[in-house]
Amino acid sequence: MKTTIPALALAASLATGAAGFDNGGWGDVPPQVRAWFKSVKAPNGIPCCDIADGHGTDEELRADGTTWIPNPLNEAVWMQVPPESIVYEAGNPTGRAVVWWVRQGADTVYIRCFVHGGGV
Repeated sequence: MKTTIPALALAASLATGAAGFDNGGWGDVPPQVRAWFKSVKAPNGIPCCDIADGHGTDEELRADGTTWIPNPLNEAVWMQVPPESIVYEAGNPTGRAVVWWVRQGADTVYIRCFVHGGGV
């Protein structure tokens, strides 16, 4: 059985409490922003992870009330943010929408958490 690198990374993150990787997007933020990343929890109460796992993203709130973002694996294609992943009332000191996602398989993205850029 061949195990892929993403599968190994996912298994390792689950085994270690979702240890992060540094995507380089938030390297120069002040300590209070770093603390915010560590404090954000999904609606189910599970931490979204850490600063290195949060990705700044564009967002579109559509007329039907759904939220859409560019697919992290193919930004030309937009995907709906599952309502159960949207974190409300957490604020957002970054000024930009933030998404915490995990790659599942070759072309599937699972959104763990999402915070609107306006800090809804």
